[in-house]
Amino acid sequence: MKKIFTALLAVMMLFTLAACGSTNTGGESASTSTPQSSTPESTAAPDSTPSESTETSQPSESEDIQPAEEESDSTRILIAYFSRAGENYNVGVIEKGNTAIIAEMIGEQTGGDLFHIETVTPYPENYRECTNVAQQELRDNARPELKATVDNFEDYDVVFLGYPNWWGDMPMAVYTFLESYDFSGKTVVPFATHEGSGLASTESSIASACSGAEVLGGLAIRGSVAQNSQAEANESVVNWLREAGFID
Repeated sequence: MKKIFTALLAVMMLFTLAACGSTNTGGESASTSTPQSSTPESTAAPDSTPSESTETSQPSESEDIQPAEEESDSTRILIAYFSRAGENYNVGVIEKGNTAIIAEMIGEQTGGDLFHIETVTPYPENYRECTNVAQQELRDNARPELKATVDNFEDYDVVFLGYPNWWGDMPMAVYTFLESYDFSGKTVVPFATHEGSGLASTESSIASACSGAEVLGGLAIRGSVAQNSQAEANESVVNWLREAGFID
C-alpha cells in the first residue's frame, strides 16, 4: 500500500511540474511580444506622423501660393526723381534736395522703389551758377548724360516722376530719363517742387515724351515747405495719393 501511495504521489508531482513549466513559457512569450509591439511600428500610430505631415504640408503650400498671388496682383511702383542739394532759392544751402524729400514721403506711403536721376557732370552748388547752366541747357534742348539706369524698368506699372521747376520746365536731365525707356502701358504721376511756378506745362511735356503712357494729375509743393514745414508737405502728399487711389 505504501508503494502505491508513493507512486501516486510521484505521478502527481510530475503533473504539477508540467503545469508550472507550461505557465512560465506563456509568460515569456507575452513579455517577449510586448517589446516587439512597441517598436517604431507601434509608436508611429500614436504619433500620427503621416496625418500630421499631411496637415503641415497643406498650410505651407497655401502660404507659398498666397505671396505669389499677391505679387502677381500688386502694382509695382517706381519713384524716379531729379533733385539738387547745395544752394537753393528761398531755403539757402541744403543737404537734401527739396524734391528728394517729397520723393521719400511718396516712397514711405506707397512702398515704391526710389531712383535718383543724377547727371554724370554735376550742377554747380552755387544757385546763380546752376540757374545759368540750366537755362543754357534749356535753350540748347540738351540731354545731359545720366549716371545710372533703372534695372528691369519694364516690370514697373506706375512711375512717379519728380523734379524741380527750372525756368518753367523740367530739368533737361529728366528728359534724358524719359527718352531712355519705353513707357507704353504705364501710368506716370508727376510731382514738382517750385517757388511760385507750380507744375507749369510739365504735365503736357511728359505726356508728349511718354508716348503710350497715361499721365495723371500731378502735385506741386513749394521747396520752402518741403524743407521747413515737412508735416504740412507730408499731409499734402498723403491727401494727393489718397485722392488718386494709391493709398486708402
